[in-house]
Amino acid sequence: MAATADDPRRFLDPRTIARISGLEIRARQVVEGFISGMHRSPFFGHSVEFVQHREYVPGDDIRHLDWKAWSKTDRFYIKQFEEETNLRTTIVLDVSESMQYGRKGAAMNKYEYACTAAACLAYLVVRQQDTVGLITFDADLRQVVPGRSSMTHLDAIVKAMDISRPREKTDPLKILRRVAEATPNRGLIILVSDLLCDREPLFKGLEMLRHRRHDVIVFHVLDDDELEFPFAGTTKFEGMEQLPDLICDPRALRQGYLEALEEYLTEVRRGCSKQGIDYALIRTSDYLDAVLSKMLHRRMSTRTGKM
Repeated sequence: MAATADDPRRFLDPRTIARISGLEIRARQVVEGFISGMHRSPFFGHSVEFVQHREYVPGDDIRHLDWKAWSKTDRFYIKQFEEETNLRTTIVLDVSESMQYGRKGAAMNKYEYACTAAACLAYLVVRQQDTVGLITFDADLRQVVPGRSSMTHLDAIVKAMDISRPREKTDPLKILRRVAEATPNRGLIILVSDLLCDREPLFKGLEMLRHRRHDVIVFHVLDDDELEFPFAGTTKFEGMEQLPDLICDPRALRQGYLEALEEYLTEVRRGCSKQGIDYALIRTSDYLDAVLSKMLHRRMSTRTGKM
């Protein structure tokens, strides 16, 4: 039975889930976790992939002596391996007022599209038995759902999204500082937002996450209208996030708007690239399964395991 417009599980679109169920979210950099898993850990163990030798010291487990190295050098060396761990993912979801925008007749506005993307990402994480938590925000943190790894945890996540209906402006530096403080261990931070904010505090907040050595993905969600500015004739633009309404002829503004938009998008892409952050611009008309598949496959192809 299909979910209704008031059912939080509408964000777990079954058709999209079916198409993405074969994907995996892998850590591109080392992470810290609780249990053994498929992601590289910063801690040395004795189980997965050989990394290096170090000289034997009294107290070391002699089972890990490299006897071939001893036969060649007449010195004792210990084999060190890189241990794998589970992934801790935190999805940081923008529910500020600007996320309410949606093209007339569109299936989803930015908020609904972002929530569906976040729910699908959460599904992928728990499906591979990793932990995922959620933080929703506008000018402040709205909902905080601690990380869990069970499928039933998805209900808590989509309910928190549903409660967090868009209403206020956003403060990216304040929010990302709080996210950094709330996630002390290295993991994966996924920011889903329209990024309609001042770039300087946004980049400072993202830099703070990278300084804490988190792996970061940014999904930049925009409506087609925001990218194309298709308006014609005298139009009233309703202000959001404390901006005033504006009545004008949009044709006189279109060229300047598109130039400013391209400058803004270029700045955002470069800012993320400079900090080693994976960035994807998403239209609300894009097929979500294709968007997620493209990003996750790109991450797998560039995965280095280094910070």
